[in-house]
Amino acid sequence: MQVQETEGADGSPWNNSSGCDEERRPTQKEGKKSNILPLWGNERTMNLNPLILTNIQSSHYFKVNLYELKTYHEVIDEIYYKVSHLEPWEKGSRKTAGQTGMCGGVRGVGAGGIVSTAYCLLYKLFTLRLTRKQLNGLINHPDSPYIRALGFMYIR
Repeated sequence: MQVQETEGADGSPWNNSSGCDEERRPTQKEGKKSNILPLWGNERTMNLNPLILTNIQSSHYFKVNLYELKTYHEVIDEIYYKVSHLEPWEKGSRKTAGQTGMCGGVRGVGAGGIVSTAYCLLYKLFTLRLTRKQLNGLINHPDSPYIRALGFMYIR
């Protein structure tokens, strides 16, 4: 069965004429027996909050340290040694003191801060385009709950 891919207005491989993310049919290479995982949602942003994504892409850690990691196993080792929490921001780095009104002090609303290593590594996993076998290895990893948690966050 051949599946014809269409391109949306935003350059993504989905035709989003309704303005919402429609389900995309897997291509022939992404079939049930294939090891390639089909991607759902926006391929460029990984459905991350724009503020988090911008901070990941501009962070020194992502641009310098994670750029050097080329393989799945190197990233797994980095998760094991560097991740200590799964919050999107490093503790104490968010600037919410000057905000007033409806957004003042509201959890999840702020000017951002230093993005956490966990979220940088999650985005790095996304750039590697994991296979089914690699994703199963993540979610069943015996060494660290953070490795498993990032596997489940990748699935989301």
